[in-house]
Amino acid sequence: MTLRDGREVDVFIGGAPNGFALVMHHGSPSDGTAFADWDASCDERGLRLICASRPGYATSARLPGRDIAQAAPDTAELLEQLGHREFLVAGASGGGPHALACGAVLADRCKAVATLAGVGPFGASDLDFLSGMAPENVDEFGAALKGETALRSWMTEFAEPFRQVTADDIVEAFGELVAPIDARVLREGYAEHMAREVRRALEPGFDGWIDDDIAFTKSWGFDLSGMSVPVTVWQGDLDRMVPAAHGGWLVDHIPGAEARMVKGHGHISLVTDHRDEILDDLLKDVQG
Repeated sequence: MTLRDGREVDVFIGGAPNGFALVMHHGSPSDGTAFADWDASCDERGLRLICASRPGYATSARLPGRDIAQAAPDTAELLEQLGHREFLVAGASGGGPHALACGAVLADRCKAVATLAGVGPFGASDLDFLSGMAPENVDEFGAALKGETALRSWMTEFAEPFRQVTADDIVEAFGELVAPIDARVLREGYAEHMAREVRRALEPGFDGWIDDDIAFTKSWGFDLSGMSVPVTVWQGDLDRMVPAAHGGWLVDHIPGAEARMVKGHGHISLVTDHRDEILDDLLKDVQG
């Protein structure tokens, strides 16, 4: 699809063709096909699944210097072109803040938001952003704080294997980032889906991932404390990519946010094993 500023956006559309709009924001790195396996569940519930690859991922044109809030006007344009006004929105991992941006900026149109193992804001005085993260993430954000050149150098040295990652080697590629339960989910069939989306996301290079990481270390561009739409925060207690403290922080700082703290789950298993619950929970705000 093409936005008014001329940027091309890679968009996956599934679910019920005439259903209520559900916008999903993928993690980092990933692309619009991240939730392709949600197609049938959305169709059963009368939801039209819409997931755009963020700028710089897959075939979406890059937007250097973008902040998290940029997700809102981009989403609004896509919804307009697809014939939707009201919508639900959810985001996983790095997509969590982008989903919250849509809820904050498009409050008159957004019916509800769900964050699924979504990160909290970097630099918040009462959130130790890196505490509990696996060493790979600590190193990555350390490079991001030094700027694009340093981060690109880090990715060239350490992240290149993700551009050719296969189902057979994705668990090893993630290293300590995956909790045992996440490794189990990958080995039991999810690895092929995840490897395919990561390869597709990074086919043009690291631009999307770099711009995501830098955006996470800056101001998000909107105020969480002023949010008025219903927000649900889903978080696994075994998560090594986005530790449970992030979910707790979001619950404490978003007015009226509901906590879904799920014991015994990690970063990946939270999303794969609770898909139907997440959708049903979102739908309650449409069905009243």
